[in-house]
Amino acid sequence: MDKSKLFIGPKIRDIRLGSALTQAKFAQALKISTSYLNQLENNQRHATASVLMALAQNFSIDIRTLSDNDTERLLADVLEIAQDPLFDAHELSPRDLKRAIKDTPNFVRAFLSLHKSTQNLKEHLVEFDQNIAGAQAQITPYEEVRDYFHYIDNYVDVLDHAGEALVRQLPDGPQDLQDKLTQYLAEAHDINIIFGGMAKHPNAIRHYDEKSRTLHLNPQGKHSTHAFQIAHHIGLIEQAERIDKLAQDAGFQSESALQICKIGLANYFAGSVMLPYTRFIEAARLHRHDLQILSETFGASLEQICHRLSTLQRPELKGIPFFFARVDQAGNITKRHSATKLQFARYGSACPLWNVHQAFERPGRIIRQLAETPDGEKYLCIATAIHIASGGFRDPVRSYALALGCETKYMDEIVYGDDLNAGAAESFEPIGISCRICQRKKCHQRSVPPLRSALKIEPFVRNVVPYDLQD
Repeated sequence: MDKSKLFIGPKIRDIRLGSALTQAKFAQALKISTSYLNQLENNQRHATASVLMALAQNFSIDIRTLSDNDTERLLADVLEIAQDPLFDAHELSPRDLKRAIKDTPNFVRAFLSLHKSTQNLKEHLVEFDQNIAGAQAQITPYEEVRDYFHYIDNYVDVLDHAGEALVRQLPDGPQDLQDKLTQYLAEAHDINIIFGGMAKHPNAIRHYDEKSRTLHLNPQGKHSTHAFQIAHHIGLIEQAERIDKLAQDAGFQSESALQICKIGLANYFAGSVMLPYTRFIEAARLHRHDLQILSETFGASLEQICHRLSTLQRPELKGIPFFFARVDQAGNITKRHSATKLQFARYGSACPLWNVHQAFERPGRIIRQLAETPDGEKYLCIATAIHIASGGFRDPVRSYALALGCETKYMDEIVYGDDLNAGAAESFEPIGISCRICQRKKCHQRSVPPLRSALKIEPFVRNVVPYDLQD
C-alpha cells in the first residue's frame, strides 16, 4: 500500500458517528457518493485532498490530526507483546498486526491495555506468593498518563503556543526569567513568592497557600527550578480550562490519572515558557544541539534541555526526532519518550550495552555511542549523569542518567556526531530493547533468554552465557 496516501477509514467513521449522521447524509456533506464513503471507511480507498478539505470545512476538523503519526509506536508496542508465550498458539504476523493498526487502531490500543493488565496480574500473583503487599493488578495512573504523552508525540500545540505568548508579554532586558515571572505573577494575579516552606510543607519544592495568596518555593532550588515552578503555577491559573479539556478528552480510567495528567500538562506549559519553541529550535540548530551551550543560553538544566529537544514536533517547524530517557541507578526508566523508531521496553530493564548505564561511571562527562538495534536501525546515543541535591549535608541526593539520541542520518546537524565514523560497521555497538525480546544470539551481557526462543543446553560446554539459542 502506498505510504504517501492517507488511509484514515476509522477516523472518518469516528467523525461521522460523532456527528450522528448516516453514511448517506455524511457523504452528501462531503459531496461524494455513499459507495465512495463506504470504501473510505473500510480503507479500500485513500482520502484525497478534496475529501480532507471538506472534512475541515464542514466538521471543523484539524487536518493535521488525521495523520497516523502514532503508527510506528503502536506497531513497536504490539510487536513487543506478540513475543509473549501467551500467543504461541496464534500466528500474529507483522503484516496482520500492521493491518489491524491501520483498520482498527482503537481496538489495538484496547488490546495493548488488556495485555498490560494481564502482565500486571501475573506480577501481582508472583508478589502475592512472595507475601509482598500492595501489588495492583491494573495499569497504574502514572503509566496511563505516560502512555498518553507518548502517543501524542509529547507535543501539545495549544499549550506550546500559549507558553510562547506569555513570554512575549514579559519585559525585555537583562533580568533573568525567574525575576520576570515573579513580577508577572504579582502584577497579573496578586500572588507573592516566599522562599521557604510552611510548617506543614517544610521541604516542598513548591507549595501554594490559597488563603494568603503566597507561593512558597524551596530556597535550595536552582534558578531554573524556581522559574519552572512559577511558570507551572501560572499555567494552573491561566490555562486551567485548556488543561481540563485536554485531560478530560483523554478518557483516563481513573480520577488519579486525570489529576496526574493535569499536572503533566501544566509542566508542559512551564517547559514551553522556559524554552519557547521558535527561539529554542533556532538556537538548537545554530549551536548544533550542544546541550551545555543551550543550558547556559536559556538558564535551564540539562534535563530540561534534553526533554525539550524530544518535543520539537510542531508540524510546520519540526526539529530532529530525538528519543529521551531518564534512568536511575537501578536501571529503571523514570521518564521516556521517543520520536524515533526506537521504543523503550515496557517491562524489564533497558539493554545493558546501552551507554546510558556507563554515564554513572563518568560523572560530569557527556559520553557518545554509535549503536545498532536488531532491526538494523542505527543511532547516535548521548548520555550524561546528573545529581540533584535537595538540601544540606544530611539531605538525600538523587542521581540519574540522561539519554538522548537520534538516527545517524542527522549526525551532521549535531556537535556530538563530529569525528565519529558512521560509515564503518565496526563503529556500532549492538544494542536491543530488552533481553526478554532481543533475538541476538551472541551477547555476553544477556541476563535472561528471549521469551520466544528455544534454548540449546550443552552440559559439557560452559560459555559466558550458560545457554545458547536454537536456530
